[in-house]
Amino acid sequence: MHPFPLSVLDLAPVGRGSTPAQALRNSTHLVREAERLGYRRHWVAEHHNMPGIASSSPPVLLAHLAAVTSTIRVGSGGLMLPNHAPLAVAEQFGMLEALHPGRVDLGIGRAPGTDPVTAQALRRAPGPPTADDFPEQLGELLAYFAGAFPEGHPYAQITAVPARGYQPEIWLLGSSTYSAHAAGVLGMPFSFASHFAPAALADALDTYRASFRPTDQLAAPYVMLGVSVLVAESGERARWLAAPGALAFLRLRTGRPDVYPTPEEAAEYHYTPFEREIVNDRMKSQFIGDPASVRRALEDFVAATGADELIVTTMTHAHDDRVESYRLLAHEFSVRSHA
Repeated sequence: MHPFPLSVLDLAPVGRGSTPAQALRNSTHLVREAERLGYRRHWVAEHHNMPGIASSSPPVLLAHLAAVTSTIRVGSGGLMLPNHAPLAVAEQFGMLEALHPGRVDLGIGRAPGTDPVTAQALRRAPGPPTADDFPEQLGELLAYFAGAFPEGHPYAQITAVPARGYQPEIWLLGSSTYSAHAAGVLGMPFSFASHFAPAALADALDTYRASFRPTDQLAAPYVMLGVSVLVAESGERARWLAAPGALAFLRLRTGRPDVYPTPEEAAEYHYTPFEREIVNDRMKSQFIGDPASVRRALEDFVAATGADELIVTTMTHAHDDRVESYRLLAHEFSVRSHA
């Protein structure tokens, strides 16, 4: 089948026995490898109050990753807009685009990327967090970049420097039909988190494509799907390396987030039947195995969904294993010749 672009989604995992500083150094190494291997983009995700994820401030991390690379696109996957003032986001990503023109993506999500208490601490707002004002926030953000607030808008006098005139490529991210519809109506590229919301994938894609309205920036729908992938020389080795991800997910789902466990720790954990059900359900949507089997599975997935691009998240305890997975995947798809 016709090759499709591959990109990297990086959560800067903090492994047992490591530190957030080392996790961020690992991200620096990974983005250089991703560029060398021909991946199209390298996105980092915003999460808070999670000991096993160091990418809490995408704009800061992206400034560093962009500075140590020259061709790969860098971006947020995503920047959780309800946590931030739209003006601040416009200034930050406008600055990134001004510093690294044509290489910056602003992927926007409407979830908090954390628990309700932490979300409230981030926003310093009374009452429980809500995403109900997301359309208003998004409209503000776009207006800052375009310098086009409606007449009489209270912020019309504000010039966002350097956002105005330096708009990055803006994406909407989602795990439901809400963002899919918004992305379609606004004529934006859409990235769906199929790695953790597979049940909603078909409806979201149908909604996006049906509601899409062409714009000067995008003439036709463009879909990038998030996939969880772990490739090793053998399927057995890949499953061994993937086991910690299942345990990490279980701990997160049950309100016990921790640093990323080792394979040995995962092997020794005794799952209850209920916990095993949670883990098995999670693993069904992942692509784990040797290079050839994973390639075939991803090709089938793209054929079934019509995805234009895949963004790959790979989580392992050891950084070398994570890099090797991306290398094996790139080699199997010959990414370099199709970037």
